[in-house]
Amino acid sequence: MSTSASPFHVAIVGGGPAGLMAAEVLSAAGLGVTVYDAMPSVGRKFLLAGVGGMNITHSEPHAAFVARYREREAEITAWLADFDADRLRDWVHGLGVETFVGSSGKVFPREMKAAPLLRAWLTRLREAGVQFRVRHRWLGWTDQGALRFATPQGELETSHDAVLLALGGGSWKKLGSDGSWLPLLAERGVAVRALLPANCGFDCHWSAHFADKFAGQPLKSVALEFTDLAGHTVRKTGECVVSSYGVEGNLVYAFSAPIRDSLLANGSATVYLDLLPQKSAEQVAAEVMHPRGSRSLSSHLQSRLNLKGVRAGLLRECLSKEAFNDMASLAAGIKRLPLTMHATRPIDEAISTAGGVCFEALAPGLMLQAMPGVFCAGEMLDWEAPTGGYLLTACLASGRAAAQGMLNWLGHRDKW
Repeated sequence: MSTSASPFHVAIVGGGPAGLMAAEVLSAAGLGVTVYDAMPSVGRKFLLAGVGGMNITHSEPHAAFVARYREREAEITAWLADFDADRLRDWVHGLGVETFVGSSGKVFPREMKAAPLLRAWLTRLREAGVQFRVRHRWLGWTDQGALRFATPQGELETSHDAVLLALGGGSWKKLGSDGSWLPLLAERGVAVRALLPANCGFDCHWSAHFADKFAGQPLKSVALEFTDLAGHTVRKTGECVVSSYGVEGNLVYAFSAPIRDSLLANGSATVYLDLLPQKSAEQVAAEVMHPRGSRSLSSHLQSRLNLKGVRAGLLRECLSKEAFNDMASLAAGIKRLPLTMHATRPIDEAISTAGGVCFEALAPGLMLQAMPGVFCAGEMLDWEAPTGGYLLTACLASGRAAAQGMLNWLGHRDKW
């Protein structure tokens, strides 16, 4: 595609990372690009995700990185061939934002904020000629194939040579990702899967006493073990938080996909917590069995193992009275405490979603088979990933892949 003035003008519906990255590629190729977004400004979820420290990507080796995408590893590996974690960092540096690798391997902007990066990016896009139309909520298509938008001035209809849909998933509705696009595509013959929460918390049916006393308490340096529906057992150490309804936090999010799948299949799912992963089972048993004299059991556990607060509360909450008062069962529970989860939290509370446009509905270049000239990118496709920079990296890479697909199609659309 020539970088000179192009006869083509394309629409990008959705001003998140995938849509903005596609706009960058397409405008660099000389196309006229208009980005439409329902919100008063673009990149709102991107900004909110960076409030606590903008996690851009992850520095782990490529094989481990792509394995995070589970069933869609092959497809997303293809996107990352053009824009992997290293190239993403180079791209960020090109915007004048320095990065560093944290102790966990996560990559952050030097200032730990998303706003400077987004400002620099939008400035570059505007200088490249990208047009932005905010407060334009996409309503679907007219019978003639034009895009329909609800705007403050009333409904707008507009036609383009090609369209990229980058509308996000179904979480964080207040920021614009509400999943309302799914039935619009389904009625056009596009294969879609219902949206499901990903990177989410879970309900645990706490007793009122436990919830009142410990809601909001962190569980630091614990290990979580879970066996998925295929029989694979995984154990990780990290942190999570006890909430009034159950558990949430990074350690839980890392297991959210297999836990959710087990809940859907079986109605509940049981994970196992190691409350003292730094101590062996033998060490814990020896301390629990140590004579305690006149001390209460609670005082004994605190004295010998520093088990107190929310950890001690979890033991009483999750073990039967008989198991709690049997020293062998208690020691085993400290190292492998069963915690049953009964439901995911509502989708709007989730960090991200699974489900969406099926990969089987896509032609090469992320174009919809049922709708030539309409492309999809980002979280609205049916893939998921844990937190840690993997979501953002794949969204950006998918935007580049869809833009390249659009360029290829525009150059050869006479063959379709």
